[in-house]
Amino acid sequence: MGLFSEIHNRLRNSGLWIVGAFLIVYFAFHAINGDRGLLKYLYLQQEIADARQIAQKYSLQKNKLEKKVRHLSNSSLDLDLLEERARIVLNMADSDEFVILDENSAK
Repeated sequence: MGLFSEIHNRLRNSGLWIVGAFLIVYFAFHAINGDRGLLKYLYLQQEIADARQIAQKYSLQKNKLEKKVRHLSNSSLDLDLLEERARIVLNMADSDEFVILDENSAK
């Protein structure tokens, strides 16, 4: 009887340890690899950094275009810029001018 109860107690105690270890491994795995885990957090942080960089690039491009539009407004008309834009849009040049085509800028 003593041997049977000793084996029973050891199995019961070791079973609790096994279940506890399994729960720790389960939650640790999902804390790292789950939908809201550490790896997903790091991935989303990188996506946010990339999106901010793209937004900054487009903001600079927008500021450049706004500056050009400001120069073309009636209050401060830049005649050189207006002539340049007209030549580009109409694809024209004066008879005394040379046109040098840059293949890299056309792409």
